[in-house]
Amino acid sequence: MTWESTKSAQPAAQAAPRHSRICNNNGVHIPYTDSNMAIDDPLAIERRQGKAPGTLIFQLTGPVTLRNLFDLQPHLRSGDLPRVSILDLSGVPYMDSAGMGAIVNYYVHCEQKRVKLIVAGVSPRVLELFKMTRVDTIISLVATVEEAEAGL
Repeated sequence: MTWESTKSAQPAAQAAPRHSRICNNNGVHIPYTDSNMAIDDPLAIERRQGKAPGTLIFQLTGPVTLRNLFDLQPHLRSGDLPRVSILDLSGVPYMDSAGMGAIVNYYVHCEQKRVKLIVAGVSPRVLELFKMTRVDTIISLVATVEEAEAGL
């Protein structure tokens, strides 16, 4: 049974949004994101020295999305190259595929420059993206910045 053949059977008030017509035919709309999540909020980027010499910590706060990607990339590549770069994602509630692409791009940059990259503080939601894309198998993930620094 196609959507077109069933839509006339549903009252207009219960008609499913276009997205639901594409993804399922039961008329139930499941939003991709929480309606309270502000995925268009700005991304704050704090850069600081770690405890060990040659360690640089980037603390990101806010969603990592296509909208703020062009603010993130120059921050990650500016200044002297560290020996170790730690991305603190504990303040990142949401990341889209473009954001993940930026993280992978930075990982490749680090590999080419012989910089060790560690990602710390990944939220459960963002961790699912790391797992789904299998990026968790190539980039070191730790629970906290302190754990990342302790392992150096």
